[in-house]
Amino acid sequence: MPSSAPIVAPRIADPANRYAAGWRMWVPVAVMMTCSCLSYIDRQALVVISPMILKDTGLSATNYADAVSVFSFVYMIANPLWGSLLDYVGLRVGMLAAVGIWTFASASHAWVAGFLGFAAARALLGFGEGATFPGGMRTAANSLPLGRQSRGMGISYSGASVGAIFAPLIITPISLKFGWRAAFLVTGALGALWLIVWWFVARPPLVHAAERKASRVAWPNFFERRFWLLVVGMGLGGAALGPTLYLCPLYLNRALGLTQGQLGKILWIPAVCWEIGYYFWGWVSDRWVRDNPRPVRLYVALAFLALIPSVVTRMTSWIAALALFSWGMFIAVAFIVVSLHLSRRNYPDDESGKVAGIGSGAWSAVVALLLLAYGPLFDRHMYAAVFISLSMVPIAGTALWWWIGRPQVPIQA
Repeated sequence: MPSSAPIVAPRIADPANRYAAGWRMWVPVAVMMTCSCLSYIDRQALVVISPMILKDTGLSATNYADAVSVFSFVYMIANPLWGSLLDYVGLRVGMLAAVGIWTFASASHAWVAGFLGFAAARALLGFGEGATFPGGMRTAANSLPLGRQSRGMGISYSGASVGAIFAPLIITPISLKFGWRAAFLVTGALGALWLIVWWFVARPPLVHAAERKASRVAWPNFFERRFWLLVVGMGLGGAALGPTLYLCPLYLNRALGLTQGQLGKILWIPAVCWEIGYYFWGWVSDRWVRDNPRPVRLYVALAFLALIPSVVTRMTSWIAALALFSWGMFIAVAFIVVSLHLSRRNYPDDESGKVAGIGSGAWSAVVALLLLAYGPLFDRHMYAAVFISLSMVPIAGTALWWWIGRPQVPIQA
């Protein structure tokens, strides 16, 4: 890949009047946090009640993993697409369109039963939700000063873990009392409510006054080093977050015997560690990574810390297993936040949505491929093979990240 693309993009000085004063500058970020929260409630609804749905519909773990993979593949394509479009058309219109699409898709799960129906609903959901993280990062980049943008991004992204925390607490009681189909109607209603709030909030001076739009649609360039640094750093480094999130309920149910009711009471715990990770690693990025374009020691340390959950199948206690899943998600978030922080330095300000789209798309692609392999392994109860191999992915990502960004390759300032 050519080395002509600058690794550090020239940055524009922040004008003092670009940001709302005081706490008001955080309002757009807070609203986008609720957006990412709803996106994960919508996608986690299927995950949380997967044992109930599989039992009722007769679908296998392979069917379930394949349906989730369909979501991931579409989500992979939708992220860079929405990222570039949001940079061009703006947040207000773009997010109204995206959330409208996924709200319909989420509610449509209530009327399907077989694999094809679930796959189609997940595909449409993945397409709409592809705007979530590009929208969140663009909001942080265009409403907060440079020294606060990683924390703003962490807050915006942290809605995902908040959604994962609340999903089992909301979805499980509804499903147990009214049936699993009712849960998807509730998620659709929540999306419609957010659209109303966004319509009134996303207007001057909170959003448009701080927004810098791109003059054209800037698509990702596959021949740039900065593209691949983000792909391997976030896509491979943070990959464990997805399979852990999707397969943790099935593992605890099938290997350790937890019931659907018990799962509903504890699945929020890993999500709390995920949530803490966004705030902690956002602070680390703003404070310690801010002036370091190549934090090799940090990446290496994270790769080795990611190996710890590989021993989860040796745990006979669900408490120990849940602790390892929680740790794995906390470390995976570090790769995501740090990689996005570094990539924001490599791209112009008006391409922040594209940056988030590339990273989320790469992450989703890796997750989709892993789930295609892990579904059959789960059906054959080969859990050790799943979690040991999953812990090795960040090591591969770190090695590739080091190689692509090695100092021997000429870098233009």
